[in-house]
Amino acid sequence: MAEEEELADAPRVVGVLSALLERVVERNDAAPDAVSPAPASSAFRATTRPDISVRAYMARIARFAGCSPACYVVAYVYLDRLLRRRHRHRALAVDSYSVHRLLITAVLAAVKFMDDVCYNNAYFARVGGISLPEMNYLEVDFLFAVGFDLNVSPETFGHYCAVLHSEMLCLELETTTPAGSAGGPRLQHCCCLSEDDDAATSIPIAA
Repeated sequence: MAEEEELADAPRVVGVLSALLERVVERNDAAPDAVSPAPASSAFRATTRPDISVRAYMARIARFAGCSPACYVVAYVYLDRLLRRRHRHRALAVDSYSVHRLLITAVLAAVKFMDDVCYNNAYFARVGGISLPEMNYLEVDFLFAVGFDLNVSPETFGHYCAVLHSEMLCLELETTTPAGSAGGPRLQHCCCLSEDDDAATSIPIAA
């Protein structure tokens, strides 16, 4: 597949994050209360499911955004912050209606904070397949949603890297374990580490 070839050339973290988010999307799409979103329910929720897969979308971002690998880890941190803050006010699940817009906006915010040189919003809008006004609006909504909390400490960065590394090991086990075999570890749900805890306490990535 084309996206598999593009992911092979991308930083390893891109493929791992894609796989992790695909698990979350699959779980949330299958939830009993999952329904088509109302047009104005959230700026991040599309009225129809995009045709492009999460894996292909991440491959496209990695190909054209030109950002450092660390940006994808920071984008993961930002997504978790947004979802935990939104959970206190209103639900926003990472599903097939919202994952693409959340991804392009989180990566945009991470690139602007992490990298010395980055493309502008108009470029990211083209990469993400949305209009410039929509990209600008999503960025502002995202920043307010995370409370402009963009700093990521080395400890927090390390925690989230550990989660992605665990996901990578799970993916490698799945590809090397014969079908039908039992007893091996299996990732039940995607999670990330709470920044409020020093211990490796996991919390759901999606509400």
